Amino acid sequence: MSRHRFLWLACLTLLASPLSLSAQTTTGTVRGYVKDQNGAPVADAEIRAQNIETGVQRTTTTRADGGYILPGLVPGTYDLVARSIGHSPQQRRVVVQIGATLLADFTLQAGAVELQAVKVEGGTPAVELRTSEVATNISQQQVQNLPTPSRNFLDLAALAPGVIVSPDRTDLRPRNFTAGAQGPGEVNVFVDGASLKNDLTGGEGPNSGIAGQDNSRGNPFPRSAIQEYRIITQNFKAEYQRASSAIITATTRSGGNTWTGNAFTYYQNKGLVALDSFSLGSAKPDYSRYQVGLSAGGPLIRDRLRFFGSYEGNYQNRAATVAITPPTGFGPAVDTIPFTSFNRSFTSPFRETLLFGKLTYDATPHSTLEWSGSLRHEYDIRDFGGNAAYAKAVHYGQDVDFSSLKHTSVTGPWLNEAMLTYSRFRRTQTPQTPGIPQRDYGFAVLGSYETNQDFTQKRLGFRDDLTYTGFRSGGEHVIKVGVALDRLTYDVNKGNNQFPTFRYGNLVNCNPNCTGDVSYAYKNPFKLEWAAGNPFLTAHNMTLGAYAQDDWSPTSRLTLNLGIRWDYESHMLNYDYVTPQNVRDTIRLYNAQLQHPIDTLEYFTDGTQRKRFLGAFQPRLGFSYALDQNNMTTLFGGIGIYYDRSYFDLSIDEMQKLTYPKYSVYFAPRDSTTPGAGQIPWKDTYLTTDTSVLRAAVDSGGAALGEVWLIGNHTKPPRSTQFSLGVRRQLGRYVVSVAYAGVRGVNGLVFNWANFDFNSNNPRTCCVGASPFHGFNNIVFTTNSVKTWYDALQIQVTRPYQQRTRGIGWGGGMSFSYSTRSMQGIDASDDEFAFPQAYLITKHPINDEKAHLVANWVTDVPYAYGVQFSGLITLGTGPRLDVAGRFNPAMYEPGGFTPDHFAFLIPAKIWAFREVDLRLRKTFPSVSGTTMAFTLDLFNAFNFQNLGCYNTNDRTDVANFGLAHCVNSDARRLQVAAEYGF
Repeated sequence: MSRHRFLWLACLTLLASPLSLSAQTTTGTVRGYVKDQNGAPVADAEIRAQNIETGVQRTTTTRADGGYILPGLVPGTYDLVARSIGHSPQQRRVVVQIGATLLADFTLQAGAVELQAVKVEGGTPAVELRTSEVATNISQQQVQNLPTPSRNFLDLAALAPGVIVSPDRTDLRPRNFTAGAQGPGEVNVFVDGASLKNDLTGGEGPNSGIAGQDNSRGNPFPRSAIQEYRIITQNFKAEYQRASSAIITATTRSGGNTWTGNAFTYYQNKGLVALDSFSLGSAKPDYSRYQVGLSAGGPLIRDRLRFFGSYEGNYQNRAATVAITPPTGFGPAVDTIPFTSFNRSFTSPFRETLLFGKLTYDATPHSTLEWSGSLRHEYDIRDFGGNAAYAKAVHYGQDVDFSSLKHTSVTGPWLNEAMLTYSRFRRTQTPQTPGIPQRDYGFAVLGSYETNQDFTQKRLGFRDDLTYTGFRSGGEHVIKVGVALDRLTYDVNKGNNQFPTFRYGNLVNCNPNCTGDVSYAYKNPFKLEWAAGNPFLTAHNMTLGAYAQDDWSPTSRLTLNLGIRWDYESHMLNYDYVTPQNVRDTIRLYNAQLQHPIDTLEYFTDGTQRKRFLGAFQPRLGFSYALDQNNMTTLFGGIGIYYDRSYFDLSIDEMQKLTYPKYSVYFAPRDSTTPGAGQIPWKDTYLTTDTSVLRAAVDSGGAALGEVWLIGNHTKPPRSTQFSLGVRRQLGRYVVSVAYAGVRGVNGLVFNWANFDFNSNNPRTCCVGASPFHGFNNIVFTTNSVKTWYDALQIQVTRPYQQRTRGIGWGGGMSFSYSTRSMQGIDASDDEFAFPQAYLITKHPINDEKAHLVANWVTDVPYAYGVQFSGLITLGTGPRLDVAGRFNPAMYEPGGFTPDHFAFLIPAKIWAFREVDLRLRKTFPSVSGTTMAFTLDLFNAFNFQNLGCYNTNDRTDVANFGLAHCVNSDARRLQVAAEYGF
């Protein structure tokens, strides 16, 4: 029996066994002790938790020591009641947060049995004190009321210390986040337990991470559907999977027993957006953005069946101006082409639709069935302007859809949660105007976009978890065991360079075989780049994860989190790949002449040398200890091992670089009589998209056979070891946390060049090699050489929002991190290639900032009924940039340059990045159960110019060294909004 079949049978056996297994946490827990007025434990007391919106109840009874636990509570506000015969009942209102454990102790007085009316002051989220995780909860109040320009709920992940979120700008940016000195591909996001992980595109680069966020202006999910979420940056438990960095787990809103809803419109145009310091004096380009939404939820059958649905649309139009300036003095070669006729302003439209629906059915008091589904559709016309004509525009489209069905049942101390999920992620990237050969002059790019891509990832998953709270040996235990099984299909059309690019120039160093500049004077192309062959690939994958964990409390003040996880993946790499014979023959023939000879035992395979990785065992240990009886001060910490994977897009190039090679054809200058070595004469008929003509040019000689990409037979998935130690202290309504966090990452995948190396006469001078004497453009090979180091001091102050008298309340917080990040084996965390080899890149600081502070607040304005003021402040010390490069040893200073610093809030000039975002919202009195509200958002309120793109090439260039050429944030911009609620 094959190993693959054996694992499938093992999965089925596990799923059929009495011990059902696990999903990511989307619920919360309430636990505590019940005592009488003398401090004695009250056994067999009934604890009832009732959700005030849905009416759903959960009950349990206390143990002999008076302790109780209620796991698996849907996040929300609950009335919690403790009853015992001979004692007066006691009731309180609590807020249960996602992934958090709330401590709620009761002291019952002897006497009457009548339950007194509870005084309701609004549910107040209690900041979790006793967790061993380094985690931050984002409340519904923050999700709804903190200002973010594009309504991307992931932007608020910046409230967690140590998390870096890509700027929310009006131009195109990958929208992802990172933590712990690792790349965006090592994180994971779960919405209602369903993973949004992008397995397919982006690899280890800056565009990896969450499905749909690698190359889009859009949002991953309707913000109006998010109830709250939790960011865990350190020591997340064994139930979480497929991340060696940070985890975000979110829960969506559900309908209650009363119909409620809202509709909103946010608007911004060019008149509300200022120009940055590099654009002053230029006319503002046309720009408009509408963000609209509608949501509603309520009962279909009261106390049984509830519905919630939401829609959000993002409609943007922005102008991109083509401004080509042709050089003079080149005669007909340039003058006969109407370059300036391409110059004008064109609209770059973006459209996004987000839909979400959810049905919740309470079949019995102990059983709930929940279905949810989400659709995301978008298209974008972009990547033109400047020196690129409109014909080069890209039609970018994507769809991200998921659906989940979850069943929850409670029987005594047993809680079972089973979930079936399906998701589909499709991304396309095609020419807007196909069929025109691309001509790249350097000063101008004419013709079609050269690439045609279509990626689809489908995931069918089953998860089931079982929680048991009845084990008492040595104290209280919450035991959880689980499995997660996913079946994935990848359909790839990676048609890079499917359409030809002809490159022109004046003086050209005419690769591959001539020395010095040769005059082409733009009369004919010096090079053709074109790919042909089979760009299609279909692959199947299976992931299996199993874990067991125990939250063990030997005493009421000490909790130990003991867990272990194991993960397996059937197709992380091309395990059945067979190295083609022509690759074997070529490398064996020329191996001794390569700058870095290939280890053929490691990189050649007949389909049996690569063994699936079975060693992803991940022990995790955490603890929390209350230093006082009232749990006001808690010491916490932990250590754990975490595996991830993010290799598929990179690994498929091992096949596609050969089945779909990119050719480079070099042409002789038009005026030359004899082509140089590796060149062919230019013919005007070559300037076409006709594949038969292009094939003739390739076959006429001089074209290399593309690239060889070699994957090591013993490649391992990336792994990190995380450890932390800290203390939390409750000070009235505030909670202060101070912690040390450390991460050590290993096994990062990187590509090396076999046909390049440093000059042997000076090991820091690049480069020798590169000539395709072996018939291929390049030969690259992988190593698990990347290592990362992260050490941080993290400080967090939190005050949950709570309304007090007359509906006035406020909440806020601050997170600060001071960190050092280093890596080796690669230049930057968003790189995929180590040039020329990873072993030459020694440990060096990562080019990011040491100190980062984010503050937030939401406050009702006194004496201004219905007016709410909220904001975000983001401050940073700026990046540490390399001076020169490692190929210039005389001037290379890794992390040797920091930008100018300025004062803000404090006199000291310590901040290189400063941004203040403000929101003012007025809600008018309710009329017949409906409300109107108007919102004014002001982003970068003080118009700080956060400079970037510094010239750090040469300190001796006094006039230009250290000058900035761009900004890292948008200038001041205003946004207006209106909202109707019922």
